[in-house]
Amino acid sequence: MDSWNEWVEQTLEKLESRKLLRSLRPIHLSDDNSHTDEFECFDGLRQWDRASVEVEILETTFQKWLQDIPSPGFSANMAFMTAVGNVSLLLAKDSQPSIDERVAVFSDALNHASIIDGIRLAEKQKSVAAFVYQHCDMHHLNELLTNCPMKKKVVITDSLFSMDGDFAPLVELVKLRKKHGFLLAIDDAHATFVCGKTGGGAAELFNCISDVDICIGTLSKAGGCHGGYIACSKKWKQLIQSRGRSFIFSTSTPVPIAAAAHAAVIVAKKEMWRRRAIWNRVQDFRDLTGIPITSPIISLIVGSEAKALQASRHLLEFGFHITAIRPPTVAPNSCRLRIALSAAHTLDDVKNLTAALSQCINFSEIGFYCTSWNAARL
Repeated sequence: MDSWNEWVEQTLEKLESRKLLRSLRPIHLSDDNSHTDEFECFDGLRQWDRASVEVEILETTFQKWLQDIPSPGFSANMAFMTAVGNVSLLLAKDSQPSIDERVAVFSDALNHASIIDGIRLAEKQKSVAAFVYQHCDMHHLNELLTNCPMKKKVVITDSLFSMDGDFAPLVELVKLRKKHGFLLAIDDAHATFVCGKTGGGAAELFNCISDVDICIGTLSKAGGCHGGYIACSKKWKQLIQSRGRSFIFSTSTPVPIAAAAHAAVIVAKKEMWRRRAIWNRVQDFRDLTGIPITSPIISLIVGSEAKALQASRHLLEFGFHITAIRPPTVAPNSCRLRIALSAAHTLDDVKNLTAALSQCINFSEIGFYCTSWNAARL
């Protein structure tokens, strides 16, 4: 993406001339890979793994959950979006960029709230113009891109959608990227360490790592740590460090957390059995229910809020804490049960879960995912 490289370089020059450019603060790890042997790895589940999926609670807490199970809201996305907006702000001929000078941001209709919040913040600065394309609809996206006169274009999408459990069509997005020359950014929060041979995420799974310009992720899910990351070029890193508000105005990651995240990367690469286990559980659920799920995130649409809450409470009585997802997180009458499988779950867990599910929902009538509602409104 030669144009974007040039625009970012020009933006950095503007920041340098105004003495606003922050120097890079790289962390250099030893080139000697022998230190990776310091981390003890295992070839299968251990008793402590169960602590991530099994918990004992007080009877009073259990009763409270039965009475009311609320619906469940990453600053890295916001840092990236505000940095993108600064490209148009700093390169504008006047004090404010004209419509054509702004960055056109194309966002999937079901993108995560943190992406939407980042776009809204950039919009308030009058630095970007937002365009929402229908969920995973590449024809609609191509149409929007073709009709957009703005030169600076960014497409941002979840790689694995947190509420529906489906993947973004990355192969088709790469084709459109080559056609339209946009910057491709993905939020890989739910695919990092879970997808790909080495846990490299959705881009590794779909063999398009070199075609993704910006990869944003979290260390708090499969990594089991805290914080997030933005994988990008050195130029983008310097721009984000200099103009990404949520990065600048946040406390640095504590050293023990950074060390734990580093260890998680090494262990995730080595303990490949964990990825095999989680995808085996996905296949187990498919086989037992006949529902064609495509990832460890399972979204079962049951309809009304009352029905979702009733099913959730039924499952809790059988020992499964499955949250009922309700408005405003999802559209009215598309309330759902959201299930997240992990490597710590066993085949027996899945059998017991599906047996409990079969008592409160009909697998043949269940909705699997919904693409007709534009939940992510800008």
